Amino acid sequence: MSPIIIALDFSQPEKALNFITQLGQHRCRVKVGKELFTQAGPAFVEKLVNQGFEVFLDLKYHDIPNTVAKACQAAGELGVWMLNVHALGGREMLIAAHETVSNYPQPPLLIAVTILTSLDDADLYAMGLHGTIENNVLRLARLAHACQLDGVVCSPQEISIIRQEIGATFNLVTPGIRPEGSEKNDQKRIMTPHEALTTGANYLVIGRPITAAPNPLQALLAIEQSIID
Repeated sequence: MSPIIIALDFSQPEKALNFITQLGQHRCRVKVGKELFTQAGPAFVEKLVNQGFEVFLDLKYHDIPNTVAKACQAAGELGVWMLNVHALGGREMLIAAHETVSNYPQPPLLIAVTILTSLDDADLYAMGLHGTIENNVLRLARLAHACQLDGVVCSPQEISIIRQEIGATFNLVTPGIRPEGSEKNDQKRIMTPHEALTTGANYLVIGRPITAAPNPLQALLAIEQSIID
């Protein structure tokens, strides 16, 4: 299957379902984030799963270990393909999440968010985090790997340093993917699909360049072609 994960950034579940049905469940995976999940709830995720879509549930759980473990259990019961937690939740939280999803016969991939792609070094400084974006991303990736998570969410610009440090089996999920000529929108650390995959990404999260395109299928096909070229 394609490495592309389409971000279903819709406020209305009907629009999201109509959109993705036109593209087909075997062409790409889909990401359900906070806006759509808040509007549509778990039943919508189950509907996608039952229709054959592989769903990345992007809710970025970040709380005390017991609360996150129970949230991961609920996500696993929905049959999602992948879910995520915040690495900044700490070692105990990450271990609790891992132990919970490991109980399933076919566990969903569990990945950790490192530093959001909308942030830069100045933002980290204002938040009181010392060091550069790369320093912080690598430190959190090491922590996630040590806690036996399956990978991390990182910007394409951190792919190389994580690959060098952790190796090839750790999954790297990269938002901030923009085809040539696309608007950056609120992303600060971006790369083209071809560049990201060549650098070592496993999965590419792409939203507005496809969902906001006049012809979404044509936009998806163009991105697929750029990956092959």
